[in-house]
Amino acid sequence: MYDTATRQRAVSLHASGLTFSQVSRATGISRFAIREWATGTVLAARPTADCPVLHDDLEPRRPRPDYAYLLGLYLGDGCISEGRRNVHALRIACGDAWPGLIDECARAVAAVMPHNKVQRVRATGCTSVVSTSKHWPCLFPQHGPGPKHLRRITLAPWQQEIVDAHPWEFLRGLIHSDGCRITNWTTRTVGGVDKRYEYPRYFFTNTSTDIIRLFTDTLDAVGVRWKAATRPAGAVNVSVARKESVALMDARIGPKY
Repeated sequence: MYDTATRQRAVSLHASGLTFSQVSRATGISRFAIREWATGTVLAARPTADCPVLHDDLEPRRPRPDYAYLLGLYLGDGCISEGRRNVHALRIACGDAWPGLIDECARAVAAVMPHNKVQRVRATGCTSVVSTSKHWPCLFPQHGPGPKHLRRITLAPWQQEIVDAHPWEFLRGLIHSDGCRITNWTTRTVGGVDKRYEYPRYFFTNTSTDIIRLFTDTLDAVGVRWKAATRPAGAVNVSVARKESVALMDARIGPKY
């Protein structure tokens, strides 16, 4: 019998892009069990009453820019699972291709929850940054049963206030989780000669229409132009390709590293 934390870790590994077989080899859990967990739901967390990490107005007693960044990471590649005695584990799945991102994620988790240990749990192709506390559901009230794209995701008023004050940190967290910066290229014939032209662009892809809306609303707020297209399996792909908008994002976000 596996506890909730173990189940959620397996589900988060699968959600990060690993196949059921890869998760099974990394955890020693059967593919059948992992498939059942990934297609099922988990119990909703019960936020702790009189949470000491929140103000009376429910704003967290934490660095606001770090929180905005971590909120973006959580909405993209994060999950919260309940363990024993109402202790919850925050897990952010990070691809091993970007070691700097793993370090930045661990730094943000430590800044938001400074008195708790931050661990790195390695699996094939990814590293989960993990921290346990009774109060993660208080800091991320979006936690609930089932995958994010199957339930409503909205920000609490105090969260929206932080995002409004630090929109670039929030966007940076979203791009670092479910986004990327790539270089596209095309050819044009000039004077009878084919010339290759390269241009950078940003992408953000998510299956939650609510998270897509939070991303695009924040892009609008900072003056970034974007386009969206629906991909297979219901995912929405947001593209930023205009030169001035890419330059703006390069100055504030840049590629993963």
